[in-house]
Amino acid sequence: DSEPLPYMANFSTFQNLTNTFRNCSDEMSSFQNTYLSFIYIALFVVCFPGNIFVISVYVFKMRPWRSSTIIMFNLAVTDLLYVCCLPFLVHYAINGEDWIFGNFMCKFIRFNFYFNTYSSIYFLTCFSLFRFVVIVYPMSCFSIQKRRWAIAACTAVWVLSLLAVSPMTFLVTTKQSFNRLICTDLTNSEPLNSARWFNWILTIFGFFLPLIAVTLCYAVIIYTLAQGPHTGTNHKQKARMLAIVLLAVFYVCFLPFHIFRGVRIELKLHPVDCSTMKLVRDMFIVTTSLASLNTFGNLLLYVVLGDNFQQAILSICKLLIKSHKK
Repeated sequence: DSEPLPYMANFSTFQNLTNTFRNCSDEMSSFQNTYLSFIYIALFVVCFPGNIFVISVYVFKMRPWRSSTIIMFNLAVTDLLYVCCLPFLVHYAINGEDWIFGNFMCKFIRFNFYFNTYSSIYFLTCFSLFRFVVIVYPMSCFSIQKRRWAIAACTAVWVLSLLAVSPMTFLVTTKQSFNRLICTDLTNSEPLNSARWFNWILTIFGFFLPLIAVTLCYAVIIYTLAQGPHTGTNHKQKARMLAIVLLAVFYVCFLPFHIFRGVRIELKLHPVDCSTMKLVRDMFIVTTSLASLNTFGNLLLYVVLGDNFQQAILSICKLLIKSHKK
């Protein structure tokens, strides 16, 4: 008998690997569903009233508005829109990934998650650029502090975020899997090759470019504050704390999510063993919850801001105490 040709052997090996990959279970365990449910419930309990309170403070207690106030108000609005969708994700996880709310709501909820992610990234980038100009070039900051620049920046962020995430409406859908209706995410949408290209474009322009800009901004800000006189003043300490919190949001919440989302899509396109696929899937679930935690990180940003936010909170507390005594 003649021996099989090398390329036939390679093709057979590739086919076996592909079949092995397809046989890998891509379903989440009950522990993972419980974990996501706990995270989403905790976020909703904290961030739903938290963002309503923040928006109320900005509307009723923060007059007149400055550029940074306008940007952070818009950030709070996008966070509130996302938090309102969390009960649907909680039900989906508790229900064993069986979606009952229809195809439109599946698209809307997934779209809203990505819209919140990238609008938050863009709003925080705008805020960082404004802070950079104010601290590094204080003599030139008077024009950029005018509210029309902040309004223009926020309008651009809303439009850019909607355009950037709009392909999600075509990539995300519901599909039947045995006796369940799955609400697909970007990592398991079809065609997967289109999702791959969209993921890389979104990751580069929606995250890594803002990440570089924000990192450079705060590196220069921290250096400028360290070189200036009175480096221990309260104003500069608050600026450093703001830099730490904002960079933590980018590097802890957003960076791992983008890394493992890309890895998960790439491994779906290339045959791997089931244990590796399961590990990457588990890490993606954890990093997805970290990305959701940016809404909590944003609440911390409002507290450390220098826009008299703390004074506004104190005045509200005093009013509540006086009304309670009466």
